[in-house]
Amino acid sequence: MVDNNLVLVPGAGGVGRTVFEHLRAQDVPVRFMVRREDERAAELRTLGAQVVVGDLTRPETVAAALQGVTRMYFAMRVSPDHLLAATVVASVAKEYGTLEALVDLSQMTVSQMTATSTEESHQQRLHWLAEQVFDWSGLPVVHIRPTAFLDSPLFTTMAARSIQENGTIALPFGTGRTSPVAVDDVARVVATVLRDPVPHIGQVHELTGPRAVDMTELAEEFSRALGRPVTYADVPPERWEAQLPKLGMPPHIEQHVAIMARLHRGNRYDRTADGVERVTGTPAQSIEAFVAARKDFYLG
Repeated sequence: MVDNNLVLVPGAGGVGRTVFEHLRAQDVPVRFMVRREDERAAELRTLGAQVVVGDLTRPETVAAALQGVTRMYFAMRVSPDHLLAATVVASVAKEYGTLEALVDLSQMTVSQMTATSTEESHQQRLHWLAEQVFDWSGLPVVHIRPTAFLDSPLFTTMAARSIQENGTIALPFGTGRTSPVAVDDVARVVATVLRDPVPHIGQVHELTGPRAVDMTELAEEFSRALGRPVTYADVPPERWEAQLPKLGMPPHIEQHVAIMARLHRGNRYDRTADGVERVTGTPAQSIEAFVAARKDFYLG
């Protein structure tokens, strides 16, 4: 492996783990910054990654993790600390780092936001603000804005549960349209940019699935993939939101999920972009293909 394009990836899971798999296939060296030493950290080392312990909200550990790094992928799980972490990373990278590229995983909802809009979730507002911080920093930034993930619980665990129970996808999206994108497609874009960032510096890449569908059409794609009838059951928003506390999510995540559902119902997710194919040369995965590859999971 070469030593002059070391990539820093925060966290041991999520999109970052899939980014690592793509970079590893191209012999690009990766250093993970994890919150703790555990089995996942040990596994990453056996796969050839460097691993250091640190916290995106602690400047001294970010500075240590950035030593020798020329490219960084910035992402967090849904967290009220997102803006703090972005500010710490921007400040440390500007003062101590020699970054050639900072690839920021944002959200496509940011493309529809203004400085004073109020319809979005607190998490979406944090992404909007984080983008401002990165842009103000003067660092060589690339923003990646995916729409809703196909891998999210909305389209995986929740859908699988209702499909197994009564052959439906039960969500409060009404007639709203959506174009969810697979994590693997997002990771391919991120890895492509990290391998050769120069053409992408200063750009925003918006990522969606290949087409926008309403929920009836989405259910039809599930039906074809699973080989059994699946229909859409529109759940009243108030009833659906009342079930969220039973899932044990922290309040910040619960509010984000509830707002995502409301925005879907208001047709804010009716959007398509060619970012996946334009950056990687390969089209984004369809809903049908995604579900077909996980048939046993959905059918139980």
